[in-house]
Amino acid sequence: MMKEMMSNHDQALSNGTSAGIVGAEAERVSSSRISSLLASTDCDYLLSPSGNQVKVADLDGKIIGLYFSANWYPPCWNFNQVLVGIYNQLKNSSSTGSSFEIVYISSDEDSDAFNTYHACMPWLAIPFSDLETKKALNRKFEIEGIPSLVILQPSDGDGATLHDGVELIYRYGVQAFPFTKQRLEQLEEEEKQKHENQTLTNLLTNHDRHYLLGHQTPNQVPVASLVGKTIGLYFSAQWCIPCVNFTPRLISIYKKIKEQMLVGDQQQDGEDFEIVFVSSDRDQTSFEAYFTTMPWLALPFEDPNIKELVKHFDVKCIPCLVILGPDGKTVTRQGRNLINLYKENAYPFTDAKLELLEKKMDEEAKSLPRSVYHGGHRHELNLVSEGNGGGPFICCDCDEQGCGWAYQCLECGYEVHPKCVAAATGAVNT
Repeated sequence: MMKEMMSNHDQALSNGTSAGIVGAEAERVSSSRISSLLASTDCDYLLSPSGNQVKVADLDGKIIGLYFSANWYPPCWNFNQVLVGIYNQLKNSSSTGSSFEIVYISSDEDSDAFNTYHACMPWLAIPFSDLETKKALNRKFEIEGIPSLVILQPSDGDGATLHDGVELIYRYGVQAFPFTKQRLEQLEEEEKQKHENQTLTNLLTNHDRHYLLGHQTPNQVPVASLVGKTIGLYFSAQWCIPCVNFTPRLISIYKKIKEQMLVGDQQQDGEDFEIVFVSSDRDQTSFEAYFTTMPWLALPFEDPNIKELVKHFDVKCIPCLVILGPDGKTVTRQGRNLINLYKENAYPFTDAKLELLEKKMDEEAKSLPRSVYHGGHRHELNLVSEGNGGGPFICCDCDEQGCGWAYQCLECGYEVHPKCVAAATGAVNT
């Protein structure tokens, strides 16, 4: 758990420029703003990775990223690798290198941990001993979790401070620079247009490849053969334990959906369903071993489209199942959750189908006991819905997502799917 590092009161820091300040006066105020944030009465310098002192005043006029992080937290290490790549790209560019800098604000436990972690970074840092400045920055920017990246523009004004730098880096990468309101609005519009123009072909093909991998010989399946089908893009990896746990369940549901089509009218209507594995495996051998267990198709290992798909659908964690409709447009990014809730009945995952399923679930809930005792928990569990004390949750029994109806412990927050409830011996339902 992350240690408490901030109080509930903001520190009063002098900053800001008035509308009438221009030219040299604006630069003076900008300098004052940075100095008031990054320098204390006893320390007016930052540290380079090699330990050299760099005056805070040297950052005047630059776009600054305040990077709150710590070596003891794995998500920080993961983001740190991404941020180093972005930073080096910007610094190596003649057009952006001199106008951007990052400053590390440490939550490390001791100076040795700080030095080891900072040595992996190419940017500056608040000295570990400067507790006054670190605490003030955490309070001022209301840092509640790490990693966190706060972007400061050289002068005050609309959009001068952005608090969601981590999300912007993951979402847009180096394209987010210079992190202005205008640039982000432009990127959002471009992203909107890209989603509106999205087709199965432009998502899954590139100039070197127009096929997916299958299991039969020949094992190359043309992407064009999938056009008009409902497609699930399955982001997963063999090293990921939740993925390995979810994959057998998805295989079972996949086969049941295909069976339903054979016995129903859907096949006659031209409907079909297919899944495409989008791998995050670390090597070819792991990819092949994992893919062998799956009955569906896959993008080749380390295909360039994989990174684009992760970015396009903003995939932050795996397993993730994105559903595309027959027109190639996104139906939902919550396929995994819908599979857990409704199993094969979730197909074709449309809003109309989900509305019917939700109504059916509400009707079924009327016959459920208002409270139960569950074999895996000592307290009484109460039936709740999203509109009555419930909401999205992770089932404490099967470790999968849930929403809608749940049995919840009002004493400790324990929650399970109604289908996962197994009454304890001698328990009394009411």
